[in-house]
Amino acid sequence: MSAANGSSRAGAVTAVKRQIVRAAQAGAERFGYRLTRRDASAVRADGYPHDFDDALVATCEAVAPYTLTTPERIAGLVHAVRHLAAHGIAGDVVECGVWRGGSMLAVARTLLECGDADRDLWLYDTFTRMPPPGERDYDIWGRHASAYFEGPVDPHDTDGYRYLPLEEVRAVLEGSGYPAERLRFVPGLVEETIPAQAPERIALLRLDTDWYESTRHELEHLFPRIVDGGILIIDDYGQFTGARAAVDEHLATLDRPLFLSRLDWTGRLAVIHH
Repeated sequence: MSAANGSSRAGAVTAVKRQIVRAAQAGAERFGYRLTRRDASAVRADGYPHDFDDALVATCEAVAPYTLTTPERIAGLVHAVRHLAAHGIAGDVVECGVWRGGSMLAVARTLLECGDADRDLWLYDTFTRMPPPGERDYDIWGRHASAYFEGPVDPHDTDGYRYLPLEEVRAVLEGSGYPAERLRFVPGLVEETIPAQAPERIALLRLDTDWYESTRHELEHLFPRIVDGGILIIDDYGQFTGARAAVDEHLATLDRPLFLSRLDWTGRLAVIHH
């Protein structure tokens, strides 16, 4: 093979690789993800970051079938729970937007590992399907969120996005070994169930309902119940402009400025002090 032919073939292979990467990236972005090249020196042999300990990796693996959340956000959640347990910060754990229960499964596993199983875990969701977005709900690429539900097949009917019925989510959580009497499932729209069914003291509040109206409602009624030293996690701050607007509007009403720390491209975390 001549040098010219070799160079031409190498160029063709590179072009094909770029096309594959672009196609994969486009597919990932449709579901709110971005593909990034990972520095091999910064990961464990199993592919997780070097600062992930074995227990955290085990939790990431255990919850993978039940969440669309990235390992980085799972890590932030696990470390938040460890912090609450280590420092005796009392209060319940609340999640709005449960889907298949993966994030709360990570919470339950971590509390058990910390010997802290005396908190109620509150799980709010329709447990049937995602409520429709409102007029303010766009993603960061400028598409209205309704585009995620367009097409010949409803995403709720696909394996990758199908909801689990409430009783199956309950089985997932009870399978962790966390006390069943501490698991509080609240089916329905959060606008209809909160604040009537909500704990008075919240140590960790995780919001993952994506849209402006639900996020605004949750912050209005639940944020004041976060205890001093408690933690707020916003799952969709980076992806959906409606959720971001609801958060920013609420933070603007606070007497003390609140810093949101980045977990990954969309997740944010803050420690609350009153």
